[in-house]
Amino acid sequence: MSREVCVHTWPCSYYLELDKRWVPGKLSLTSRSLKFMADEAQETLVSFPLSGITAIKKEASHFVFSSITVLEKDSHKHWFSSLLPSRNAAFSVIEHFWRELLLSQPEAPLPATKGKELTGLMVCSQKRLEDTARILHHQGEQLDSISRGLDKMESDLDVADRLLTELESPSWWPFSSKLWKMPSETKPKEGASMSSPKALGKEGVVVRIPAVVSQRTASHVKPGSLTVLVSGLEIHDSSSMLMHRYEREDVDDIKVHTPYEISIRQRFIGKPDIAYHLISARMPEAIPVLEVQFSKKMEVLGDAPTPGSTRTSSAAERGSSVWHAASGLMDRATHREPCPGSQEVQPFQVQARQPFISEGDAQELRQILRKLKGLALDTEAELERQDEALDDITAAVDRTTLTIDKHNRRAKKLT
Repeated sequence: MSREVCVHTWPCSYYLELDKRWVPGKLSLTSRSLKFMADEAQETLVSFPLSGITAIKKEASHFVFSSITVLEKDSHKHWFSSLLPSRNAAFSVIEHFWRELLLSQPEAPLPATKGKELTGLMVCSQKRLEDTARILHHQGEQLDSISRGLDKMESDLDVADRLLTELESPSWWPFSSKLWKMPSETKPKEGASMSSPKALGKEGVVVRIPAVVSQRTASHVKPGSLTVLVSGLEIHDSSSMLMHRYEREDVDDIKVHTPYEISIRQRFIGKPDIAYHLISARMPEAIPVLEVQFSKKMEVLGDAPTPGSTRTSSAAERGSSVWHAASGLMDRATHREPCPGSQEVQPFQVQARQPFISEGDAQELRQILRKLKGLALDTEAELERQDEALDDITAAVDRTTLTIDKHNRRAKKLT
């Protein structure tokens, strides 16, 4: 654990159950573990892996202190109180890393069966989406048939209108035939509805990761997500509502505090800057993409921790190490854990566990995900096209009903 990067540290108090007292110190979170170091003895009192946690809750102690409780698998309960800047901020970050670890790497994965199980689930989802798309396509064909039937009905009503006009004209009137009407207004609408579905997927999503988002103050944080687009960045809350969008030219600087923590800022003259602070267990997946799109605006802070490094490196070397480590983490499912005796430790290096998905299964999953994304986009486009077709059909039915009533009244006058 000593080689792991410290994600965040909070001043707090830990309850010693044996001594029945609270001990001040600091709670440190890494990508794999939690540990508490006392201020008095400068020693680590407790340290346990995130994978060994069964529950994280917000509770109040007997002294009405707001606390965070961590329950391990052996039913041992840890109490942390007086967290700064706030209990909610610490809880959101710890819970985020705990959940992401459970979702990404289960405790006892099976290399062969786990990959096959995931592949089977994805194939089942693909089949269901294909069946839904097939039914939706059949429904679209039915709507198109109804639209064509309404067009033919309107054409027949035009013929009936000309015949009624001839019957209503006196027999001696030489110009009994009406001029041919121009094509009905529904035809251009039909062409427009058939040829102008909204172009979806135009705003290409490069990567989307869950994150803990804060703005202005570090005490007010909320779960959300960061989306890296071709044309900019978007920050959403937990309900997928857009909090802010940075256009590519609007971003003035992106600071990398650790491989898991960044801040994005847009400067203004005469008014406050728009800045967001994001912490994510999957931030190493987004950092290489951000480096490519905002290479001149990226800044690796000089005080960023570099555990395991005994020499002082230059800023350029530190930046290179960040991108190298982050790029390697993107394929963590197919990388093996480094040898414990190896002395080549790069700054910001994040250890990965033994792979539980084979390279063949991972490739198959990628292909299935691409197909699912394409099917989802096509399904959404078809749904929007059918919505427009339903609107056109409703308008055409109303016009046809009015025309039929009008023709019936004219026919009654002739009888």
